[in-house]
Amino acid sequence: MASQRQRQLQGWIDKREAQLQFSLREAQKAVRHKCFVSYHHDDDDDDDDDVAFLEEFGDVFIPRVLGVSDEDSDLIDSADTDYVMDQIRERYLTNSSVTIVLVGKCTWARRYVDWEVYSTLRSDTKNRRSGLVAITLPSATDYADRQLPARVADNVDGSAGYARWKKYPASATLLSGILDEAFRARSTKTHLIDNSRARKINNSSCGA
Repeated sequence: MASQRQRQLQGWIDKREAQLQFSLREAQKAVRHKCFVSYHHDDDDDDDDDVAFLEEFGDVFIPRVLGVSDEDSDLIDSADTDYVMDQIRERYLTNSSVTIVLVGKCTWARRYVDWEVYSTLRSDTKNRRSGLVAITLPSATDYADRQLPARVADNVDGSAGYARWKKYPASATLLSGILDEAFRARSTKTHLIDNSRARKINNSSCGA
């Protein structure tokens, strides 16, 4: 039978172990970036991919996935570019630090995605610019340059550009590293940002 001294020591060890596990969990939470996820909502071929991505990697980051839609008539009908981009940041990008563009077959053609990327790369009085990473969905496996939204492509240059373009991550650890890199770019690579392209006014035909 364990002595009182042994029980006290074991109790102390158990307590320290519980504290360590708690600290580890809190540390893991601390490095979970708040991410805005930009994707083409109406592409039926990609819908399952989008959901699968969030289900598979939802523990890696804190997702914010509600973006511009046809219901945002004040944004869609406005000719004031600065107003549109400020509103996108205030409504959808506030408190996010990295934007993930899920690249499907027709993502490049959508004006809303262009607007969200434009706003991601801006800094204003309320929100700092976010890191930017594009991830090709499994339904777009040929990894063709045509699939990348033009504004994202303007900022991708291998390891030298502000943004990164990655294949679908094979693990949560790999995705975590990708997001960390995008987060750090906000302070180390802002001089590489190219946001000079005019805002996309209309959707392009996906088959064009």
